Amino acid sequence: MTEQQEPRPSIHDVKPIAVPKLGHWVGGIVLAVLAIVFLQVLVTNKNMQWSVVGDYMFNPAILSGLGMTLLLTFLAMILGLVIGIVLAVMRLSDSRVFQAASWGWIWFFRGVPPLVQMIFWYNLALLLPELSVGIPFDGPKLISWQTNDLITPFSAAIMGLAFTESAYAAEMIRAGIQAVSTGQTEAAATLGMTRWQSLRRIVLPQALRIVIPPIGNDTISMLKFTSLVSVLALPDLLYSAQMVYARTYQTVPLLIVATIWYLVLTTVLTLVEQTVEHRLKSEPKRQTKQGRGLLAFRLFGRQQESLQ
Repeated sequence: MTEQQEPRPSIHDVKPIAVPKLGHWVGGIVLAVLAIVFLQVLVTNKNMQWSVVGDYMFNPAILSGLGMTLLLTFLAMILGLVIGIVLAVMRLSDSRVFQAASWGWIWFFRGVPPLVQMIFWYNLALLLPELSVGIPFDGPKLISWQTNDLITPFSAAIMGLAFTESAYAAEMIRAGIQAVSTGQTEAAATLGMTRWQSLRRIVLPQALRIVIPPIGNDTISMLKFTSLVSVLALPDLLYSAQMVYARTYQTVPLLIVATIWYLVLTTVLTLVEQTVEHRLKSEPKRQTKQGRGLLAFRLFGRQQESLQ
């Protein structure tokens, strides 16, 4: 008699055993030791003055600077994205003039650092003492303003930050638009949509889903770029901290206060970005069947109207 062979176990029932790697253990131990040393320095170093940090965390001057930082970030991102969308559409247009103008804007404002722009806009009165609207080439002026009255530290900061963001946002949005299948615009054309309608209703919403992650990263970067406005004496978070430690000589504790607030705001923006990205990714899956049925219903309706 032949002995019956035992059945071989299924590959799904077999759990692989990880091979221990000495390099992973050594690297983990080294990183753990460095983390412990770093935390020990933060906790035990008396020069950190954590009690002073706690006293100034919610100081009115610090909170006022925090509000200015958030306002600068919000306005610069909104203005930069609006200009970026216009530049992206111009870059993809059939007009060579629009393409050249968009390329020139992107080339210039991506090449000039935002700090240099802020200083230049703030000193624009040295180049143009007066700004006016009227007929060019020494024609009559309809209305004019003094440049120093228009270009304040706040407006110079917004211009420097927003123009820089618009150049980067234009390239991201252009890439997102080009990532949308051309079949989408062709289907929109069969429904009788114009190019502007298909761009606004179909292409841009899908492109925004693609560019949300890089725009989120740009928002976090913009939050940190606002610290550059301290050179214009604009009371943002960093400049407010500098003004406080200029009076109290508590330099390190006030810098720690600013660092903690920047970390808090960055963490909040990161969570918001991840939430929005997750919802945008899950939304098309829930609407796939409904969207197909709606598209079929519209096409059927168009065919019926043509037959009639």
